[in-house]
Amino acid sequence: MGKTRIAVLVSGGGTNLQALIDAQNSGVLKSGEIVLVLSNNSIAYALARAENAGIEALCITKKECGSQEAFEEAMLAALKERDIDLIVLAGFMSILSGHFVKQYENRIINVHPSLIPSFCGKGFYGLKVHEAALEYGVKVTGATVHFVNEVPDGGRIIMQKAVPVLPDDTPKSLQKRVMERAEWIILPEAAELVSSLIMQDKELKS
Repeated sequence: MGKTRIAVLVSGGGTNLQALIDAQNSGVLKSGEIVLVLSNNSIAYALARAENAGIEALCITKKECGSQEAFEEAMLAALKERDIDLIVLAGFMSILSGHFVKQYENRIINVHPSLIPSFCGKGFYGLKVHEAALEYGVKVTGATVHFVNEVPDGGRIIMQKAVPVLPDDTPKSLQKRVMERAEWIILPEAAELVSSLIMQDKELKS
């Protein structure tokens, strides 16, 4: 039985993508295989990471497509062409429409740099999440991997990992700790968990 075919959607440096590639190489991610890295930013370093790992790298931009609808249709066509079973959003800076999400129901996962339901939803991304956590004065933060639905950060939670907030933290130092101690650990673990469930599902249907 073939592995779950994974596409990773990225917009930037691709540190979470690297964690997934490393997990695949070390055997943490064994039920799934990353077969495509798709970016909406032509200068994303994540594309180079994919090429270095021998994974197909593809760029589709909204600007080229002319509209969100055309952009999503182009992405869906690329994903269907490659028989993608699971989509992992790893720092993908474009909100997907309800129409897109419905095509891959319970097949899209995302990592968010806080313990949902704290500091999540519209407008909370990247450093903004950590700025909000520090402003609020929380002593514990972390990361969450969740299924994606039409509500930003609103899907069912798969995994969470807590990380301490230190008295002298800056948004950048907190971001780094959350990545290293939470995101890079639970994203590959969640990808493996969901991949194994998809594989079982495929076996039942075949």
